[in-house]
Amino acid sequence: MHRAGVPQDVIQVEDAPEPAAPGEHQVQVELLASPIHPADLLTIMGMYAAEQGSLPRVPGKEGVGRVRAVGSLVRHLKPGDLTPLLLAQDGVWQERQNLPAEELVALPPGGDTLQYAMGFVNPSTALLLLRSIVPLAMGDWVVQNTANSSVGQCLIQLARRLGIRTVNVVRRDGLTASLHDLGADVVLVDGPDLPQRVARATGGAPIRLAIDSVSGDASARLATCLSPAGVLCNYGMLSGKNLQVSPAQLIGMGTTVRGFWLTSALAAMDREAKGKLFGELIPLVMTGALRSAVEATYPLHQVREALAHAARGERSGKILLTSGQ
Repeated sequence: MHRAGVPQDVIQVEDAPEPAAPGEHQVQVELLASPIHPADLLTIMGMYAAEQGSLPRVPGKEGVGRVRAVGSLVRHLKPGDLTPLLLAQDGVWQERQNLPAEELVALPPGGDTLQYAMGFVNPSTALLLLRSIVPLAMGDWVVQNTANSSVGQCLIQLARRLGIRTVNVVRRDGLTASLHDLGADVVLVDGPDLPQRVARATGGAPIRLAIDSVSGDASARLATCLSPAGVLCNYGMLSGKNLQVSPAQLIGMGTTVRGFWLTSALAAMDREAKGKLFGELIPLVMTGALRSAVEATYPLHQVREALAHAARGERSGKILLTSGQ
């Protein structure tokens, strides 16, 4: 990436020198798979929430790699191990690179490579949204939009495990069966009368948490589904518009609006807390108890085609880049 712009126009594939042998505290990893997240697209367009460093740079925030070689003082990893790649300053989309060993862990063998590649950013977002915004108990209801997104799918599965009931708002017909299969309690297509339909579907049960990744007028509809003193938590802007909530909702209903960004949430956690979070999610991903849908995979040299596909609406799953053997 030499400049910001339309992803499929500004990204190009370049040959780089082979990485040197890893230093004594380093590990050389080979990329196996990496999902294209909305955050990746926003970064390439120059619209991401944080500065991503100087140009040119290699994009990519999450993936899974295979260890090729380890430094002389590395003991917790060995060649052949799979390891998650979570790079705060991007750089996942390259075939091979050396990384600090302390930032990597070995994944249990036997897991699906594509699921491992998607196994941390979206599942962590979903679990923290359920646990860190509003105290929820078994039987409580939450409502979310873009329920067919990867975060939405993870949230449905995790909520079901926690005994939390979900109202899942989507933007088109034809998704009800697949979301019910994941554990969704209610699936509704967004529209002007959404709050009335949510109330009917839940029997008027109180909803204290609404999770929004669309912004625009979708935020206002979701907020109206909340019971008094509820919380609207926004973590995205798929509409490209600013978040909207009516003064009546804020003043009369006491609604609280707050944002969530995984980068900040993880930065506020110590090593023990992060280990506990990932330690809870990794077995679920490894056993297939927590899965995200995949629509297509592209080899790394077809990154432009992959980016164009990822930018389309009405997809059925993630687009992933693949590399290595």
